[in-house]
Amino acid sequence: MLIHNARVITWGTPNQILEDHAVFLKDGLIEDLGSTQDLLAAYPDDVKLDAHGQLLMPGNICAHTHFYGAFARGMAIPGQSPKDFPDILRKLWWPLDKSLNEEDVRYSAMVCLVDAIKHGTTTLIDHHASPNAIGGSLDVIAETLDQSGLRGVLCYEVTDRDGIEKAKAGIQENVRFIERCREGRIAGGRVAATFGLHASLTLSDETLDACRAAAPADTGFHLHVAEHPVDEYDSLAKSGMRVVDRLQKHGILGERTIVVHAVHVDAREIELLADSRTWVTHQPRSNMNNGVGISDVESMMRAGVRVCLGNDGFSNAMWEEWKTAYLVHKVWQRDPRRMPGDKIVEMAIDNNGALAGMFFPEAPIGMIKPGAYADLMMVDYYPTTPLTEGNLPWHILFGFHSSMVTTTIVAGRLLMRDRQLLTLDEKEISARAQELVPDVWERYQSFVPDD
Repeated sequence: MLIHNARVITWGTPNQILEDHAVFLKDGLIEDLGSTQDLLAAYPDDVKLDAHGQLLMPGNICAHTHFYGAFARGMAIPGQSPKDFPDILRKLWWPLDKSLNEEDVRYSAMVCLVDAIKHGTTTLIDHHASPNAIGGSLDVIAETLDQSGLRGVLCYEVTDRDGIEKAKAGIQENVRFIERCREGRIAGGRVAATFGLHASLTLSDETLDACRAAAPADTGFHLHVAEHPVDEYDSLAKSGMRVVDRLQKHGILGERTIVVHAVHVDAREIELLADSRTWVTHQPRSNMNNGVGISDVESMMRAGVRVCLGNDGFSNAMWEEWKTAYLVHKVWQRDPRRMPGDKIVEMAIDNNGALAGMFFPEAPIGMIKPGAYADLMMVDYYPTTPLTEGNLPWHILFGFHSSMVTTTIVAGRLLMRDRQLLTLDEKEISARAQELVPDVWERYQSFVPDD
């Protein structure tokens, strides 16, 4: 397919904005990039897609999300509102994840994938939990990714909070799915795996060691760290060490491990994260919603930590996460100079692309150049002020909206064209979700604590 008559944003090094350009897609990759005139002449007989002057740019990447949380929207939490983050876990997320069966897992994922396609998010790194439907749950989500056409990285959240047998089942699900991904290409190579852990505060030393021992070679981990001070105090009580130190002792850190949040880490923990080449993901909308504070990601990046941008289960409109990150650090620090737009790009484009590339190493991802994955979106944005490589981040922050995404492409396949979904039936998915959710909410009531 030849996409022509586009304004191409490459997100390369250096980034370029190329007027009246075209890209030729073949076998899931970008085969060629050039002027519209040259490529129309070079590929006269191939399928053509006229961009009509829209921006053509790489699809967005989400470094951390939770598909399983989709059914919480609008759900009433009984009793008094949760007073802090541990209360939110106890009253909302832990009863909800127990309430999911296999069909709920399937449709909560589908709801999120519809959202991703509509908002131009083409790769998602998910962190799953369904303690009453563990075995095969990652296969179910992989099936939804296959159907949607999106690209994703999956894991199961191992925790001790539901007992040792379910912790063992979570370990087995991670190992089984990692090995399945290594044995054969799932969804045409668009699905990869890592090893999921919940957080230090729900993991014993024995379970951490069991996970490290069970993980196949060259496997990293994906887990929450110091989202709230309770995680640090729990770790100090268990081990006499802060969370990151404890994880280092048990061999969890490393260049293939993703640490989520890291809001309450100290200077030494930041040093350990940098030295171990561990990835950190920042989710500002979630941090604000849970009232846990805002991680000092500018200091982390200055120290050499590779910080990425996720959404923690919020909408897959990743530009909303950009805007929140840009603004919240200014108000948190009471300094409008904090978190400039180029730092947002470093997280959301450079580091997210590098993280995704670790799981999909066969081709560059998150950029437009020959040989890169053909994961793209078209954006219906016509600036009223000059748009340049230098000021592009601020156009995105102050001018772009998720409704401007008109077309989404992954591995050269159209998933949405002119705002019409082509791989998923949104009405059917929505209707089925509405049928399932009342039973989920009823089961939730039986798991939520009385207080």
